[in-house]
Amino acid sequence: MSTWSGQPKVEGSSETMRMFLLTCVSIGITFTWGVEMTYCTPYLLSLGLSKGQTSLVWVAGPLSGLIVQPIIGVLADESTSKWGRRRPIIVIGSFIVAGSLLVLGFTKEIVGFFVSDKATSEVLTIVLAVLSLYSVDFSINAVMSCGRSLVVDTLPISKQQTGAAWASRMGSLGHIIGYAMGAIDLVSIFGTTLGDTQFKQLTVIAALGMLATAFITCWAVTERVLVSVRHDPRQAKGSFKVVRQIYATVLTLPPRIQAICNAVFWSWIGWFPFIVYSSTWVGETYFRYDVSADARNSDDALGDMGRIGSTALTVYSTVSFIAAWVLPALIQAPEDKSFTHRPPASIAPLVTTFNKYKPDLLTAWIAGNIMFAGAMFITPFATSFRFATAIVALCGIPWSVAGWAPTTFLGIEVNKLSGQPDPTRNIEMRDVSVLEMGKPDEDSNTSSSGGLSGVYFGILNIYVTIPQFLSTLMSGAVFAMLEPGKSPELAHEAHPSETADPTGPNAIAVTMFLGALGSLVAAVVTKKLRYV
Repeated sequence: MSTWSGQPKVEGSSETMRMFLLTCVSIGITFTWGVEMTYCTPYLLSLGLSKGQTSLVWVAGPLSGLIVQPIIGVLADESTSKWGRRRPIIVIGSFIVAGSLLVLGFTKEIVGFFVSDKATSEVLTIVLAVLSLYSVDFSINAVMSCGRSLVVDTLPISKQQTGAAWASRMGSLGHIIGYAMGAIDLVSIFGTTLGDTQFKQLTVIAALGMLATAFITCWAVTERVLVSVRHDPRQAKGSFKVVRQIYATVLTLPPRIQAICNAVFWSWIGWFPFIVYSSTWVGETYFRYDVSADARNSDDALGDMGRIGSTALTVYSTVSFIAAWVLPALIQAPEDKSFTHRPPASIAPLVTTFNKYKPDLLTAWIAGNIMFAGAMFITPFATSFRFATAIVALCGIPWSVAGWAPTTFLGIEVNKLSGQPDPTRNIEMRDVSVLEMGKPDEDSNTSSSGGLSGVYFGILNIYVTIPQFLSTLMSGAVFAMLEPGKSPELAHEAHPSETADPTGPNAIAVTMFLGALGSLVAAVVTKKLRYV
């Protein structure tokens, strides 16, 4: 059996502060994702890649998720480091993310320092940019995996929805900060101290933000230390034991965890094109319908398109952030058996009526899938960047639920599996309220051991990444048919015969429209969770 030393602890004098510190690393993660999602597609297009080629580059996201998160999850689950199972990986991964971001931002300068030939330099710049992008994706997936498991490990079942909601809030806050900074002209504010372009300055700031938020979370959280590992009979031995363990666990998933994974699978067929291409879509809509011909020949078209896209995503993230605060109060938490104080007599009838019709989290998840699908169905009909921005902003509500519901349900199921009372071990756990009192929780049934969180969240991520591959293939096919050439808005050095026709249907909008079909299936599959 596994044996442990110590108790999980989070610094802070209040529940709000402890939750903030525990999930602070989510700010750095989503800030980095925001910079990548907003600027990397236009950046790659500006280097001369077509949209079809860019879609192949974005295989980095699902590939890194498919490989890194499950393997890191299993390795972290069995780590006996004196610093804990999750924090060392968060620290190492954050440094790799920061270094890769700096290389990505200054790719042209790095290649130009070693290569003087223009043709060779252009090719090597593309190669280094793609490799840097892959490095960012692989390392940030490791940080994200351990950051998510850290929340599950630290909190009891009764606080899983609270922890997931806080992670969603911090993620939305990171997006707001990142997109807002991308929407303003940083060069005019900071000069050229951090770089002479918008993209360079954002990569520098993102690198510093990633390191700062990771440090805060790792400083504030004290993990239990795994002394010895319990040998699960499903675990294989040998050189490929990690892969075999993941495979064996996938084949024996409990029914509710399997249902959660199925719902996530279908929802991400719709979400992936939106996350990767929405800001570029808004920027292209702006250039196609709202800008004069002279303005299209901007010296910094990449920065202009990035700022327009960032403005839309700033509004989207603000909506998501507000929803992450408001919706938990309006939605009944699963497994919520906590004591409810009697309301004042003057509002008691209103509170009673509200609680009677208060939707549960599963209903909210279903409604979110339907809302997102409806928004994506109208993307091909957007003929102004304001309308496109409104569509993107509306998606902030379902995104808030999508980032919160699956982790809540999975966290509950994982803790039910790993938190069963075991007479051979005595594990003291303290939830947020107990931490405040400074006493151990005596109810082992409601405490979180989180021993299996790494492998199960890694498997959940497999169900997130496989549909991303399918979406990539779909988007690649759509781009090849509708816009096979280079970007007319960004690839200014390309010959007119090499660019796509800007008057035809927007390939990104068509891709998001098709992805909405997966979101409708997700709504049906999610409903089945009620009967599992």
